Amino acid sequence: MTATAEPRIDVYPTRVAGKPSVQAREDKVVWGTAAEGPMDVATLAGYEEKGYLTIEQLITPEELETFRAELKRLSEDPVVRADERTIVEAKSQEVRSIFEVHKSSEVFKRIANDPRVVGRAKQLLGSDVYIHQSRVNFKPGFEGKDFMWHSDFETWHAEDGMPRMRAVSISISLTDNYSFNGPLMIMPGSHKEYISCDGNTPEDNYKKSLVMQGAGVPDKAILTEFADRFGIDVLEGKAGGAIMFDCNCMHASNGNVTPFSRSNVFIVFNSVENACEEPYSAGAPRPEFVGSTDFTPAG
Repeated sequence: MTATAEPRIDVYPTRVAGKPSVQAREDKVVWGTAAEGPMDVATLAGYEEKGYLTIEQLITPEELETFRAELKRLSEDPVVRADERTIVEAKSQEVRSIFEVHKSSEVFKRIANDPRVVGRAKQLLGSDVYIHQSRVNFKPGFEGKDFMWHSDFETWHAEDGMPRMRAVSISISLTDNYSFNGPLMIMPGSHKEYISCDGNTPEDNYKKSLVMQGAGVPDKAILTEFADRFGIDVLEGKAGGAIMFDCNCMHASNGNVTPFSRSNVFIVFNSVENACEEPYSAGAPRPEFVGSTDFTPAG
């Protein structure tokens, strides 16, 4: 007699027939305690409430210069530019992002496994963590494009098979973030509600979505209601600082029409207890450089 596999339960359905909808989050936000890492009770409480936290200075001025030099080297290397892990702007042909930098660059590999970073991620997620995704982002002066409102988890769930909301992103600033050069914007508190999006996932959707978000963009009426209810925080900060935010935060960024470039190192940590499976709303998983299946703990 052949055993029949139990059907997988999708707690956060999305990109299915029917109208977009909103449901309450069913997962914890903070999984660890103040005794388990560098952040105190107040910091963890703030993260629980808003879905993000800021670190005024994470890296030293010397490290910042090293990172900037490595960023310049990568952006000018023709081999790197030709690699499929490098995403360029559709019109300007400027480099937008370089993915999987913790594997292609020793400089960024070190910070991705640094205790200052990994320790905070482990504390928030209450377990060992692995790197689901890493990249460096460029938003050059006059040319940097916007990125529409979205929840990262919706994409990672639909296209990478991330089961639950137990992941955190850290953005380490390599340039000053002003209110006017396209910084990260977050709707504080939005991480506690999940927006199910309409439409299907096109084949090889990542090729377009990494340049401009398409599938997985929430309904505009729901976004308007969220903005009215939660408000929008514009996250300014000095180079060398960092922002950590929950995987389900509704976030976006404006284009950069100023002369002041904006660049950052972006690392996504997922709990080893939340390893990705088959995609929930896509025909095939995205490439390894976008959603890793190497669940080896970081650090």
